[in-house]
Amino acid sequence: MIVRIMGEGQLDLADSHFVALNELDDELLAEMDNGDGPGFRRTLEALLDAVRTWGAPLPDDSLEPSELILPAPDSTLEEVRAMLTEDGLIPG
Repeated sequence: MIVRIMGEGQLDLADSHFVALNELDDELLAEMDNGDGPGFRRTLEALLDAVRTWGAPLPDDSLEPSELILPAPDSTLEEVRAMLTEDGLIPG
């Protein structure tokens, strides 16, 4: 699966990582719902670190359709909340 980190680029991850990423995403959404700024920051960093660790970066000149789009590392809770759809996903 292709994952885009806004402001960084795209990475190719094995589909086997989807469950772990989804668990982190669920945790991130719960922290957003609760207004837990420090928890949101911690989980966002963990989510982005997981994608960077497990993924293989695509060349900068490559533009593939992204299955997941993740916020930039410096995104605030309010900025991410404004980007989300009803399903908790950032539209691609």
